[in-house]
This record gives sequence, structure tokens and C-alpha cells, in this order.
Amino acid sequence: MFAGRKFAAFLFDMDGTVLNSIAAAERVWTQWANRHGLDVASFLPAIHGRRARETIAALQLPDIDPVAEAEALLKAEAADLDGIVPISGAVAFLQSLPPERWAIVTSAPRELALLRMAAAGIPVPAMMVSAEDVTRGKPAPDCFLLAAKRLGVEAHDCLVFEDAPAGIAAGEAAGASVMVISATHVHAMQTQHASFATYDALGVAVDDRGWMVVEPQRDAA
Repeated sequence: MFAGRKFAAFLFDMDGTVLNSIAAAERVWTQWANRHGLDVASFLPAIHGRRARETIAALQLPDIDPVAEAEALLKAEAADLDGIVPISGAVAFLQSLPPERWAIVTSAPRELALLRMAAAGIPVPAMMVSAEDVTRGKPAPDCFLLAAKRLGVEAHDCLVFEDAPAGIAAGEAAGASVMVISATHVHAMQTQHASFATYDALGVAVDDRGWMVVEPQRDAA
């Protein structure tokens, strides 16, 4: 997979990567899109992996304040946590990692991220980068670069776990290695990166310096 390569830290996207919140997010965004006369089917794929304010700004709707709209969407999403579940194997995988060697790096605001993680039973990391922490969201590399810096490692020594094109591009731009988690993908994604549906087939070995190697589980189906 990575030819035994060791990584100083693992950086995980949240939505679609360690938990599945698609149903909840799409319920809220569908209502918003309908209010603004958008074609829901073509619009919904654009919401994943990016900050709400940038998704809204890209639409260039007249008389719309992206920041105010994003704040209203945050409140709606925080109130709708039904059906949020962990990606299979994610909880055990995260719990197996040295606490100081991994982070959640999400385009969601911190408040919403913590609510969704709690709903899915995802352990809260010692360090998290959320939407408020960067000026430019994914696909810009800023969030992953900041996470690596806060963990005291170089981005090129990190493995990024992602599911969405914007996040994959951000990981690449940061100079990190990338693994794609495809559990929530409706259609197969063409990618040059290692790809796994869930974490059930993945394990990790840690050396005496705390550096990590991803290893296939021998007893995985």
C-alpha cells in the first residue's frame, strides 16, 4: 500500500471519512436550495468537503450574504443529527493511534463537528482544525498545513484520510500522502491514491518514535 512507509501523523477529514452525516446534511441543504430556487439534484454534490460559506459564495446569488447564510445553516445542521453514524471500523482505528499523532481536519465549524462526532461516537482528538481556523478552506492546503504545524510535524510526513475531491486536492497540495475512504461514495472514484471502503481492513503499527505504518488486517474479510 505505502511500501511500509512510516508517517509522523494521520490527518482525518470528518464528514464522509470517519463518520457519515450525508443524510442529515442533505436534508438541511435541500431545504436551503429549494428556498433559493436551485436545482437540488445538481447542487447537492457541491456541498461536500467544502466550507458552507465558500459553497454559497461560489453560487453568486444576488442579495445573499454567504457568512450570514452559513451561520443559519450551522444552526439548522446542529439541530439535525438524526442518522449520523461512524464509518465502519473508524472508532477502533482512531482509538488505536497515539493521541498526539492524529487530528481531525474538517471544513465544518467546530461546534457542528463536535456535535456530529458525539452523535457518531467518534473520539475527540487532542487537536482539531475546523472551518474557523483558516482563511481559505479546502481545496486550499491551509487546513492540513496548519494541522501538521500544530502537531509539530511536516506535512509531507503525514497521511491524509479523505473522501471528497476538494479534500483530496487539499491533501495533495499540502504535500501529504493521501488515502481515500470510499464508504459514502455512490459511484466509484477514479483516484491514484490507495482507497478503502472502511477501516475494517486496516491496522496500524507504531514504532518507538511514535511513527506509524498502516497495515492490512490479516483477519479482515
